[in-house]
Amino acid sequence: MALGDEDWAIRIGKYRLSAGVVVVRRVPAGWLFLMLRAYRNWDFPKGVVEPGEDPLAAACREVREETLVEDLEFEWGHVYRETEPYANRKIARYYLGATRAEKITLPVSPELGRPEHHESRWVDRNAALALASTRLQPIVRWAAGTVGAS
Repeated sequence: MALGDEDWAIRIGKYRLSAGVVVVRRVPAGWLFLMLRAYRNWDFPKGVVEPGEDPLAAACREVREETLVEDLEFEWGHVYRETEPYANRKIARYYLGATRAEKITLPVSPELGRPEHHESRWVDRNAALALASTRLQPIVRWAAGTVGAS
């Protein structure tokens, strides 16, 4: 599901929007996807879009805050996909960005006093699908199809 800004304005009162980035990195064997684990759940870097904040800006901010990755390149434009609504009327919007960063740092969140995530992994498409929840699997398939990962 992808919506334009008008659709976002219509839905703003009905759902809470989170925004994130499916971060990918090209390696000789193809594309790797950055996945983050919080407890038993694997996801991509994402977080709540603050009032008045542009969703793409929020997505980039969340990537920086959660991984210290700052060199995102949106080679495919500012395309995105959204999840179906889930817990507490939330929708997660994911953009697709490439990085050259190999080492990922999970910094301490000032609010939590610890990193938001317990682990990060660079994984191929199949491993990403295996780690992803049912809600995230369509996002993995979209991202893999967009970058040409098989």
